[in-house]
Amino acid sequence: MRFTDIELNPKQLSPLNLAFIGDCVYEMLVRETLVAAANRPVNDLHRESVKFVSAKAQTAAYDKIKDCLTEEETAVYKRGRNAKVGHNPKSASQGEYHIATGVEALFGYLYLTEQHDRIKELFEIISE
Repeated sequence: MRFTDIELNPKQLSPLNLAFIGDCVYEMLVRETLVAAANRPVNDLHRESVKFVSAKAQTAAYDKIKDCLTEEETAVYKRGRNAKVGHNPKSASQGEYHIATGVEALFGYLYLTEQHDRIKELFEIISE
């Protein structure tokens, strides 16, 4: 399910546009998981979510899913990873930042192609 009826061809979007959407999708998954785990103060939820959405955490997430990605998913990930981001990350290495961008591009692509079951499957592996 998408929230708009706007027609998009994800294969024609830049990898950074995919990552822009994917960042949100990934964060929603993290937030939903945290809220479902316990009803607690928002500051605590935010502090916990940062542990999962940082470039370092997304690099670890990629290590968990890389061997179960399809060829198409790997190609999307690599497009995101290899994109020129135009700035230096503050709290991660350049390599970690690029890997995180690849993960976000993958989740953005899966969302825009309405592969929701696959998103859930990959996020379950990451959450283990």
